Amino acid sequence: MVREFELCPGRRVGGDQPCFIIAEIGQNHQGDLDIAKRMIRMAKDCGADCAKFQKSELEYKFNKKALERPYTSKHSWGKTYGEHKRHLEFSHDQYRELKKYAEEIGIFFTASGMDEMAVEFLHELDVPFFKVGSGDTNNFPYLEKTAKKGRPMVISSGMQSMNTMHQVYQIVKPINPNFCFLQCTSAYPLQPEDVNLRVISAYQSAFPDIPIGYSGHETGIAISVAAVAMGAKVLERHVTLDKTWKGSDHQASLEPNELAELVKAIRTVEKAMGSPIKQLLPCEMACNEKLGKSVVAKVAIPEGAILTLGMLTVKVGEPKGFPPESIFDLVGQKVKKNIEEDETITEQVVENHVKKVKC
Repeated sequence: MVREFELCPGRRVGGDQPCFIIAEIGQNHQGDLDIAKRMIRMAKDCGADCAKFQKSELEYKFNKKALERPYTSKHSWGKTYGEHKRHLEFSHDQYRELKKYAEEIGIFFTASGMDEMAVEFLHELDVPFFKVGSGDTNNFPYLEKTAKKGRPMVISSGMQSMNTMHQVYQIVKPINPNFCFLQCTSAYPLQPEDVNLRVISAYQSAFPDIPIGYSGHETGIAISVAAVAMGAKVLERHVTLDKTWKGSDHQASLEPNELAELVKAIRTVEKAMGSPIKQLLPCEMACNEKLGKSVVAKVAIPEGAILTLGMLTVKVGEPKGFPPESIFDLVGQKVKKNIEEDETITEQVVENHVKKVKC
């Protein structure tokens, strides 16, 4: 069984635990604190386990030329990329306010630390776990420093190879055993043919002692539900209040009705996964009583006859008799009384019958 661990206080992931659902608000809040709070409330109301943001200390994430680069996209909030990112970046005090709000309404709160200094701040903020975005998964010094903080880690794998993920495992595991990988493709929106859900199975085989999850950027909910059916124990999806808002992530995000439907569908699928033991269930008894078939006499069978297959057939019988799977066991047995054509073969008419116990 896949190892499980406590990702948030009182909430474990892995093993037979329910899927942990992360509503990735990211920077879809448009730089507006009130919108951010509305989105946290939406995540809570829709049944997500966690509301997640993205925290950067811009001078540590980007070099000077990257921040000064002109940014003319229709999604831009400034003339340069730096101006754009500063518009969307909340201050430390605003993050403290958002975390307090999330705690008040009863939803876990965290953020992706997009650089080492952001991780330092999130550690000080006392988030329950660190999310490592795909852009930092092959940033090995960052990974090592983050792992040493001792908090659980959720590590996305967009843009990475299996070889890199093995290296990530080898770096993190000896330092901090409480982490999981998310299959992820870094495209927005993500086309179905690029999702590669089979990587979930490959990760489960390659890393059997950690939980595996899925971070999706596709439209709709079907693929994410399928990921959970394949065993994803952590699921992350971007969310928005309005897909038409300015910003490159909104189109690949779920609106409130979609997030609520996703959570509902995941919980339904988890119930449906059920038990690996195949058996007649109590809920099937009514159908079995009505339509379950029995062995009946194909022809009139005289007392003392030895049953042959040609004497027997299978029909819905009244009363119930031997089930169809017993027909070959009846061949060669002696009957104790006359049996009319079309009559059910019951235990009472077969000599020395010993009822087999089903395993």
